[in-house]
Amino acid sequence: MTKTVIVELFAIPEKFLEKGVKGSQCESVGCLYQYLETKKLLNGSNVFYPRVIGERDPNNPFCWRWGFNCQEKHNGVWKGKSIGSIPPGAVHMIRLMQQQGATKEDIIAFIKKAKTKKTSPKLDVCKNFDNTKLKPVLPDDAPIAVVLFAGGGGIEAGMVQAGIRPVIAVEFDPTKPDLSRAFVEDVAEGIALNHHRNFHEYGCKIIQLTVQEVARLGFLGFPRHPDYLHASPVCANFSQAHTAKAGKGIETADDLSAAIAVAEAIRQLQPRVFTLENVPRYQNSQSISIILDALEQEGYSVTYSVVNMADFGLPQARRRLVLIASRGFRVTLPSGTTPCGWYKAFTKCAEGIAHLIPTMPDSQLLPKQQQALEKFLAGNAPTPLLIERVGGRKLPKYKPGSQPANTILRCLRRATPTHFTDHKGCNRSKFADIWLPNGTVKSLSVEGAAILQGFPSWYEFPQETATAGSIIGYSMPPSFATQLFISAQSILQGAIV
Repeated sequence: MTKTVIVELFAIPEKFLEKGVKGSQCESVGCLYQYLETKKLLNGSNVFYPRVIGERDPNNPFCWRWGFNCQEKHNGVWKGKSIGSIPPGAVHMIRLMQQQGATKEDIIAFIKKAKTKKTSPKLDVCKNFDNTKLKPVLPDDAPIAVVLFAGGGGIEAGMVQAGIRPVIAVEFDPTKPDLSRAFVEDVAEGIALNHHRNFHEYGCKIIQLTVQEVARLGFLGFPRHPDYLHASPVCANFSQAHTAKAGKGIETADDLSAAIAVAEAIRQLQPRVFTLENVPRYQNSQSISIILDALEQEGYSVTYSVVNMADFGLPQARRRLVLIASRGFRVTLPSGTTPCGWYKAFTKCAEGIAHLIPTMPDSQLLPKQQQALEKFLAGNAPTPLLIERVGGRKLPKYKPGSQPANTILRCLRRATPTHFTDHKGCNRSKFADIWLPNGTVKSLSVEGAAILQGFPSWYEFPQETATAGSIIGYSMPPSFATQLFISAQSILQGAIV
């Protein structure tokens, strides 16, 4: 049954030409107007589009549908003309053109161009190559995936483990104003090179442009109708770790434009399954509202929830928003499993680090780490402890071996120290220590942190701690991604689409 759609117009000036901007010859150049679209669902309820969370901001173009009214003279009679469904991203430029005295014809030509969707040829998928070490060997007809905001390839590692071939990965984080450009570019280049090192044999092409730039190019060269499209938009402004010191995070124009680009990818690429991962606060953003709007308009059924990935066998407490959407069939989130501690694995999907401890370098507890240890031993029996070296004025966090580790943090902001870098952005030679009941103290290695993040043993990390830390801290845990995509594959293979 087709949904009934009712379009209602709001905030249209009764005499819009009188309120419009006048051209140089006193001829009206038309007027922008905003409206809401109302869809009546099968259950009888009404939903207003575009969707927003909280109050609808009258000054935010993305909270409204947009149209353009003008008058044209036919046989000596002025008649009204209206153009609807104007992309909200074009509103600012249209207003600017009006202010600068552009002609009505130029404005209409710009609107038509903004509404035009470019087409592009289907990308040829590279054939499978011989694999080395423990890497999975994928068949030539393996399902294909496109990844936006790819980072170092955590999601791709999970896809490969699930038998899915990533064919395009878009990764570039624009320089932040509070960072050294050289610092960011070095890390970004290192991440891209490392991505190529791990996934080029699967035919995966890494594109070093922003997702916004790729969207403006019409996703040229991207495959249409891929099996999977995944996005992990930049989470800095929504992350609790980032906003704890800086105050409440503010959703920026970059965040919104990234969401618009993701929405456009959904519309143009038309994937069979779309997935998204981000920090929990992202679910309350205008950005996800933009993406949900696109999914619903394109007919996808959507499921999303905040999950603790420790409930899926990851030896780390890591709460993340996970969304999965499909069209023509329904894919849901996988069911959880028994949580496991960081010291020893209890599930098949995760691996503890006990076997690595003898190979880790010796270390010595800092005074505050020693205080944290004494506080724990005052009320508990001796047991292996993972004690962070990052604590500031407070006592550092620690976790007994039977519990998942604390969330691994990584941030490219120089003013924000993390597990892998200090406040100057310099590499930390040590970021966490392991204390054993026999008094042994070991420094947690990058390899150990990678296991806590669920990376497979075949994944190769760069030597530089800052780059390796960025890959680990930013990535969706591959072990969880594998479960997510295996679950989706089991339904996708049996679906008739």
